[in-house]
Amino acid sequence: MFPLIHGWTAIQRTAPANVRLGVVLCFVAGATNAGGFLAVGRYTSHMTGIVSSIADDLVLGRLAVAATGLISLLAFVLGAMCTAMLVNWGFQHRLRSSYSLPLLLESVALLMFGLFGAALNSMASIFLPLTVVLLCFMMGLQNAVITKISKAEIRTTHITGLVTDLGIELGKLLYINRNPSASRVLADRSRLRLQMTLIGGFFAGGLAGALGFKYGGYITTLPLAVMLWMLCLRPLLDDVRRLAAPAMNRPL
Repeated sequence: MFPLIHGWTAIQRTAPANVRLGVVLCFVAGATNAGGFLAVGRYTSHMTGIVSSIADDLVLGRLAVAATGLISLLAFVLGAMCTAMLVNWGFQHRLRSSYSLPLLLESVALLMFGLFGAALNSMASIFLPLTVVLLCFMMGLQNAVITKISKAEIRTTHITGLVTDLGIELGKLLYINRNPSASRVLADRSRLRLQMTLIGGFFAGGLAGALGFKYGGYITTLPLAVMLWMLCLRPLLDDVRRLAAPAMNRPL
């Protein structure tokens, strides 16, 4: 199995590998976002709604809720910052797992989300805000990973941009070129397929996450974390073997 997914988080990138990784991460983001909504009552993958809610809460005088929103926004930014720091640190140390490190951290955060969930009912006033912040941090981590890998061509935690690009390409696809002297308007069919695939991955993840949290509860985080581990494990093992080889060959 590992040879099949070896290149998905490798530092040598190909366009198909970016798409495959993007679809998986869209699925994870959709599942986490939908499941997180059932758990904490709000979506945490897109900052547009959070920034708008901060403004609304400030106007309505709900300062504590506005502060939670601001902390959630900062958590998303912190997640993106952590990705940049981990990836650049990995590059400087010539690690093959440079892109795997943020995803490994995200998998740990997913498990923490599952653990916090068990305490939500008994200590909701404490763990509910922490859970929202943790989910925002995870989404910042993940979105920054695929953004850096794909050079900002792919996003996974929110689909507003994807749907916009889809609409643009559909408009060009259906455009009737009546003027023979003008340059033809043609859709980028490969980009159209990419947007539809990523949106489908996010929607499928949302269905899986909603169903999982409805019928299975917080245990749903486990297969999502395992999915991320599988993507990370092969490059991590490569680095462990490469770093361990000099120590094993050193004379006693």
